[in-house]
Amino acid sequence: MGTHGVGRLPPRTSGLLFGLGLGGFVDGIVLHQILQWHHMVSAETAPTTLAGLETNTLADGFFHLATWVCVLAASITSITAWRQGRLAPSYSFHFGLVLAGWGIFNLVEGVIDHQLLGVHHVRDDLGGPLSWDLGFLASGVLLVGGGLLLHRRGVRQVRPRATRAARSTGP
Repeated sequence: MGTHGVGRLPPRTSGLLFGLGLGGFVDGIVLHQILQWHHMVSAETAPTTLAGLETNTLADGFFHLATWVCVLAASITSITAWRQGRLAPSYSFHFGLVLAGWGIFNLVEGVIDHQLLGVHHVRDDLGGPLSWDLGFLASGVLLVGGGLLLHRRGVRQVRPRATRAARSTGP
């Protein structure tokens, strides 16, 4: 295990990537599969025929692959930080970033897929009313804001440990 990370705060990328990936999984599992409100390209290719459902299922699969890659990247950055000797995050440091990453996912998905590209809306089964899309965007703002507040509390918890660790390894 390396020592060049000793006394450094945990990386923020790990929590943000976990949030992006897990937020995508929640969207895909809950909205695509369980509630079946929409699929990845359901506004362009209606899933009302077998061919349409196959197209949407394939697109959902690629979407889930991308979210899985985010979680894998988060795991790699976490292990790399641990091997460098960086401090472990507190729960509020880490989960604040996870919530913020989930919120970022909702904002990017809501603006790009729902509004700019129009490949689907939160509720395609209702013709994609704007109120559902705006609610999704609002959830993203709340997740980012709440996550950053929680993360800030976590930084205040971890910073004294970082200072002590840096002093103990001194020059």
